[in-house]
Amino acid sequence: MGPSTIPEGPMSTTLVDLLSNSLVLRQTAPYLPVSTLYAIAATCKTLYQAIYHSREAFRYMDLSVVKSAVVPHEPLDFGGISWRAERMDESLTEDEFYSGALRGIFSKLERRHFLRNVQTLVLDGLSVPADLVREIIAEDRFNVRILSIREVKNLNERKLMQVLRYTVRPTRPKGTPRVKGIYLFGPRDPAPVVDTPNKKKLPLAGMRCAGIGAQWNHRSSETLNTALARTEDKWYQNAGRLLPRRPSLEWAETLKACEGIIAFDAVLCRGPRHNPSNARITQSENTGGFNQSSFLNPAIATVALGPSGCETCHSSPEGPAVFGQSPISSFPLLTPVPLHSTSIRATQMPHTIDGGSSPPLIVRCEDCLKGRWCERCHKWWDESCYTASAIAQRTQLQLVEFNENIRTEEEKISARQKFKVVIGVRRDCFGCGHTCHECKEVWIRRCEVCRTEYCIEDNDSETKCDWCNYTLRGARTVEMY
Repeated sequence: MGPSTIPEGPMSTTLVDLLSNSLVLRQTAPYLPVSTLYAIAATCKTLYQAIYHSREAFRYMDLSVVKSAVVPHEPLDFGGISWRAERMDESLTEDEFYSGALRGIFSKLERRHFLRNVQTLVLDGLSVPADLVREIIAEDRFNVRILSIREVKNLNERKLMQVLRYTVRPTRPKGTPRVKGIYLFGPRDPAPVVDTPNKKKLPLAGMRCAGIGAQWNHRSSETLNTALARTEDKWYQNAGRLLPRRPSLEWAETLKACEGIIAFDAVLCRGPRHNPSNARITQSENTGGFNQSSFLNPAIATVALGPSGCETCHSSPEGPAVFGQSPISSFPLLTPVPLHSTSIRATQMPHTIDGGSSPPLIVRCEDCLKGRWCERCHKWWDESCYTASAIAQRTQLQLVEFNENIRTEEEKISARQKFKVVIGVRRDCFGCGHTCHECKEVWIRRCEVCRTEYCIEDNDSETKCDWCNYTLRGARTVEMY
């Protein structure tokens, strides 16, 4: 026999070689569903050992795409999934009833010794009662660092607030809680769009031109906001309202208690009216009383105002929050949920498109922006540049008390302050919300027939409101026929 020859060229790399590398497995596993990891592990013993004996394979787990985690809305005696047999047990509590699907999944993961390896757990849109959240946060069998429970069902929020406040109590055991970040207030991450090549495309003539124009306007607005803020993170853009619903004041107190311990995908408003030291009455300096109309209880910021600040002074009284300089509790958890990191600092850090320094973060609650923020173009004015809006922020009862007790000081108002009244906002259109003077000039028209103001975006005519337009059109139709 002749000497053995070594084949020329590089040897081919197999899937076994790749997934046996812990670094490659850690970067790849978060993109694969749990069922896919099980299927890969069932192909051969080498992959079984690589996946089942690795801590990186199930470090990130998204159960929102698992069909068995969804609670079906079917009759109780329909049969089917194993956990449904527990439904006939009258000793079950409501939380145990609605958490049966996830409890079954967690028990399987615990038997296979996978549950302790899960550090990022996504349960968006599933049935997640408050008792199950308490177990994930408090029990030793879980090791979750980042938990996402956005748009979940059957969640008792008041009970969850009690759980969180008890978890962060001053007498808690050392090293607890393990959970450092919770996604709760924002919307779910959009599902990836799969573009199938065989999908039949509709001709352009069959589409609505108005829909196409609105879509392009939306894309252009997003591109402009990204370019101005130098980041794709909505919290740092002039994006307006970010949360789908306004959190209650009790949630603000809960976030205040969790500061520095558990981070959320929302932050408290840092406006000057939330600071009791800034709420001293200015109209009656002799008494130095407490101005109840100026002071606001802690509230969650729901409006992103962009990096440019106030339209007049290009800043804010409280000062913008800058990542790396301001307290870490001033920054929300950014979306999407990180795939490869469980560090809260990495989750809160904004990523700029040019690789430069982090943009400033200016966010406010809607009570602080009442009478100061245009809901169409998102311009806003702070308290020092638009002082007259303080009266507009009062409730009806506070306005009555104000008119009875306060003395008029119109002669003390300077000409500059009188001009600031013009730069405020009004609710000229109920569909568009409060709009500034510039937006009113562009979008608001006066009907030539009834002389009332209307919005051209919500009406069809440039000269007449819908009521007069359709009424006159019907009259002309009767005359013609």
